[in-house]
Amino acid sequence: MMANDLLLKNGFVVTGNGARKEDILIRNGRIATMAPGLSAGEDVRIMDLTGLTLVPSFADVHVHLREPGQSYKETIRTGSMAAARGGYTVVCAMPNLNPVPDSPENLAREQAIIDRDAVIRVLPYCSITKGRKGLETVDFKKLKNSCVAFSDDGSGVQSDEMMRRAMEEAAREGVIIAAHCEDNTLLHGGYIHQGRYAASHGHRGICSESEWGQIARDIEIAAATGCHYHVCHISTKESVDIIRNAKKRGIPVTCETAPHYLTLCEDDLREEGRFKMNPPLRSAADREALIQGLIDGTIDVIATDHAPHSAEEKARGLEGSAMGIVGLETSFPVLYTRLVKTGILRFERLIEAMSEAPRRIFGLGEGLLPGAKADLAVIDTVHPFSIDSRQFLSMGKATPFDGWNVYGKIILTLMDGITVYKDN
Repeated sequence: MMANDLLLKNGFVVTGNGARKEDILIRNGRIATMAPGLSAGEDVRIMDLTGLTLVPSFADVHVHLREPGQSYKETIRTGSMAAARGGYTVVCAMPNLNPVPDSPENLAREQAIIDRDAVIRVLPYCSITKGRKGLETVDFKKLKNSCVAFSDDGSGVQSDEMMRRAMEEAAREGVIIAAHCEDNTLLHGGYIHQGRYAASHGHRGICSESEWGQIARDIEIAAATGCHYHVCHISTKESVDIIRNAKKRGIPVTCETAPHYLTLCEDDLREEGRFKMNPPLRSAADREALIQGLIDGTIDVIATDHAPHSAEEKARGLEGSAMGIVGLETSFPVLYTRLVKTGILRFERLIEAMSEAPRRIFGLGEGLLPGAKADLAVIDTVHPFSIDSRQFLSMGKATPFDGWNVYGKIILTLMDGITVYKDN
């Protein structure tokens, strides 16, 4: 055994397949053995995890790291540090950047920063259309080996013909189209959900159809082209129903939702920018449909849609603030507290949605099994703590969960068996 071998003893291991007390031996950055009661030689470092939970580290397929182009909001370094603190060892960075990663040259600028500054694995998206303008598709063939998937996130592809062309090309190259679904003709200047809160507080609303209408359109195109279609951040009950039916038809569609849509709704809104995101918080009925979709497997993945902005950009109330909240440092504890501890969702299902499904769908590596990379998170699920945005490693501080008392603090994050985050 090597001197840098590590034995994790007495941890309670939770994966999508079950929960059990098990020891894990890490050798040369990979999981060598998993079994109860392992012993080790003198040269092996031992970490006693009695009372702690050990899970495969999380994978987030939807984050905004803002660099290059908007480093006053976030950087690759600060965003990846926040991810490590949240238990993540791989995140996929959305392409609404400057320059847009729509060519090998522009993508190389982002990749150079990732190579220099990232503390975990950061995999870039490329855009679906040049400049994310919806007018001309990128060269999928040239870009596919350098990015994780293709998305125009931040805006929907408005043209039916353009989306069909993109899916045809994506299908030919065997890549994923990850779509932000939003019909601009139905927005009418809205900025929160078109529901009870908007009506009673004099706000302009965003109707649910602006999301689910494009999903319905795209699913038919995916059925015709065979493209693997991934729907970003779904928020409505209609979206869940449409995707559920598409899966029953055998259409190659997967989807994600975010922690805030599973734990909040329009009834939780306050007149503060930290409650503003796109899509917006919908109705309680929408939230319940999303939870049910997560339980029954219609929703494959939980992604944060981590979207940092400056304090000034988030200080203009619901109407004037920029859309987007941060989520990497709060995702697991919020979901564990609100869904798992309350008995709504099985712990194993949460790990499947946060770790194993995103890895499987986007080809991000193995889970927690012998031979796999030792990418693990150690969690204290016993002692409560309070979310305090002032302590975030992210430059963004806007979160609707500020002040929440939660369980599920990340104690340690290992990538390739090496510590990338340790709680003080």
